[in-house]
Amino acid sequence: MRPVWKLFSSVKLAIALIILITLASILGTLIPQGRSAAEYAARYGGLAGLFGSLQLVRLYQSGWYLTLLLLFALNIAVCTATRLGAKWRRAFGPAAATDAQALALLKTKSKFRLALPLAPARERVAGPLRSRGYRVTEAAPSKGGLAMLARKKRLGWFGSDVVHLGLLVILAGGFTSGLGGRRADLALLEGQTADVPRAAFQVRLDKFETEFYPQGGVKDWKSTVTVVEAGTPVLTRVVEVNHPLSYRGFSFYQSRAGWNWDASRVELLIKKTADPSFSKAVSLKAGEKVPVDDPDVGHVAVLRFVPDFVIGEGTKAQSRSQEPNNPAALVEAWKGEERVFSGWVFAKYPDFGQGHGAAKSPVSFVLRNYAAAPFSVLEAAKDPGANLIWLGCLLVTAGLFLAFYWPPREIRVVL
Repeated sequence: MRPVWKLFSSVKLAIALIILITLASILGTLIPQGRSAAEYAARYGGLAGLFGSLQLVRLYQSGWYLTLLLLFALNIAVCTATRLGAKWRRAFGPAAATDAQALALLKTKSKFRLALPLAPARERVAGPLRSRGYRVTEAAPSKGGLAMLARKKRLGWFGSDVVHLGLLVILAGGFTSGLGGRRADLALLEGQTADVPRAAFQVRLDKFETEFYPQGGVKDWKSTVTVVEAGTPVLTRVVEVNHPLSYRGFSFYQSRAGWNWDASRVELLIKKTADPSFSKAVSLKAGEKVPVDDPDVGHVAVLRFVPDFVIGEGTKAQSRSQEPNNPAALVEAWKGEERVFSGWVFAKYPDFGQGHGAAKSPVSFVLRNYAAAPFSVLEAAKDPGANLIWLGCLLVTAGLFLAFYWPPREIRVVL
């Protein structure tokens, strides 16, 4: 038992645990937490599986990270318990029966003579000390006379212990959040309502705005959100970056934004091989088939639209991201029952792959425009340990104040 106690009271162990927890937390900051497997695969490729196996994508709920926090908490508790008894006796214990020879060995000392009997001399010394806030206790040395101990600002001895207590409370908050916290992404189009996981209310996106810098970069996202409880709107707030909405223990953060490409609308130009001057525009949604009043083309359909076209595993077309970096539409055209065109049409490369799979097609297409409704992604987070973490921060601050700005004072006197 003693070796275990000695191990957990070691400062070296504390330093090693702090380094490991810091490095792990850096990984948790660099690697987005709680995203979908597809997003990790698109972002990290073959490393996505390794990150999942090591629980780096849910780091703060992982068993090994919580084990590090538990070991650090035990280390702090043992260190505090080892030193607390001696500090308590020094701060609040009775005066020790010391003598003048022992005081003469101290670094800071003074000696003076009072032409008074012992009792009046005692009051002559103790009175000024008490008037300056010292608490005076007495003891009788074995060689006679009187030993006095004057102390003030005694809580200053416990500054490091209050810091340790604050760290333990913060760790308790981390455990509470790690085991009981919940986070979920809610992707909402304007006017759409979504259930909040494990909550008895919903949120509705009333309006979504994107603000841009003059150079064209995104400056801010703003989501006007209404909380709906039992079918009744109860609260409306604007959620933006660093300005979350809080309701019933949940906080809603503006996480990111995107476009609903599955319901995108594209504008195509129909060209004829036999007539270069011919050009006809048609607008339709992805997955829609529309008639065309032309003898060479009866119907046109956009089977699929992807914003960032790439050939993935199994030679299947997929989108590399949600950004329109390489927009493409899978288009088919019919003349009666005969399919006269089938292939991908690229906005940035209009001549690439035209009519692939349909030899000598009489028509070609140009992807002239595309649009999709923007959606807002709100992160719904419930952090049951947040109040404990704030309390721990206050305790750490109080402990640092005691340690650095409330130094204890102690004066020993032998009459």
